Amino acid sequence: MSSSITLHGITWNHPRGYSPMTATAQRFNEQYPGITIIWEKHSLKIFEESPVARLAANYDLMVLDHPCISKAVPGGALLPLDAHLSSGFLADQATHHVGLSHASYQSDGHQWALAIDAATPIAFWRADLLARHGMAVPKTWEDVLAMARLGHVEIPAAPINCLMNFYSLCIAAGEEPFVSSDRFVSRTVGLAAIAQLQELLVLCDPGCWTRNPIASHDLVSAEVNEKLFYCPLAYGYSNYARAGFAERPLDSGETPLVNGRPLRTTLGGAGLGVSAIRPHRREALAYAEFVASGPIQRTLYTQSGGQPGHRSAWLDPDNNRFTRDYFSRTLPVLDRAWLRPQFAGYVNFQKIGALILHDALRGNLPANDALTQLDHLYRESLLLAPAVT
Repeated sequence: MSSSITLHGITWNHPRGYSPMTATAQRFNEQYPGITIIWEKHSLKIFEESPVARLAANYDLMVLDHPCISKAVPGGALLPLDAHLSSGFLADQATHHVGLSHASYQSDGHQWALAIDAATPIAFWRADLLARHGMAVPKTWEDVLAMARLGHVEIPAAPINCLMNFYSLCIAAGEEPFVSSDRFVSRTVGLAAIAQLQELLVLCDPGCWTRNPIASHDLVSAEVNEKLFYCPLAYGYSNYARAGFAERPLDSGETPLVNGRPLRTTLGGAGLGVSAIRPHRREALAYAEFVASGPIQRTLYTQSGGQPGHRSAWLDPDNNRFTRDYFSRTLPVLDRAWLRPQFAGYVNFQKIGALILHDALRGNLPANDALTQLDHLYRESLLLAPAVT
């Protein structure tokens, strides 16, 4: 490899997103002293919405949200990894997938990022507070509502999180969103899902409307919190199960049953892509393969605060031992998680549609009008052209 090269990477500003990247960059530099990797970070919101073409012009390595892939591909911002990494390595990635995480970075017949991080909404709770109140972890949606009426339920209800949970409730009602080309979801299912989610949200602390999953985890795990001790749906963070991270550790596991069946929550996670614009592609590819490899994912990546994308890390006894069995308890939820669509205008739909739904859930917009607006936005978003550079 070339000597005296500095690569620049961008990730998101939580220890789960940042710490494992700096730890693996340091170890990679120790093995290849001529290559230095500098990681920067941006907010979770920017992570979800940033145009990949803009990032690829400034960063060799990018931690990405999978819905942005299909929009970025036609512009040539990302390297097709299957054209540069060995078939054996990619076969290992596909074999050791966590749910659809590996497949979520595929588009147009190519692999555009490596699934270094896996996540979906799961349930989490404070075992000490449940025990103090003589209560059990809710098993059904009705159990959650009963606990919420007592004032003990937290749920992140910032706009994007409401939309992700709305998708799951539509699926629980028997219909996946986006299956038709002329409507986002049928009126009957959409109205039922809005009502179901709204029934819970109005019982929760009003501050939930602005909280994201990180804020909800921080709130419930705080020493001063003695009231809110169960969350039925939030993107999971294994960090909060680890000794020394939160003031009070959290346990995590299955979401409550809805209509007698396990929920299919909406897949999240993060992938590592390589810029096709920047000059040091060979070195960036070598680091990407290093980070996503099973041995590093299972050890250094997870031990440094990461939430890995390689299945061997989720099954590892040591990883489960120091996370209160976070990985083994939540893996079934990951394995059945629903994958968001990959049409080029999806991110536009998600950004605007989340605000429309949020207004409806807060009672500022009639639910029927919100669904009409979402249908119109969906049809407009289907017509948006892919990004170009």
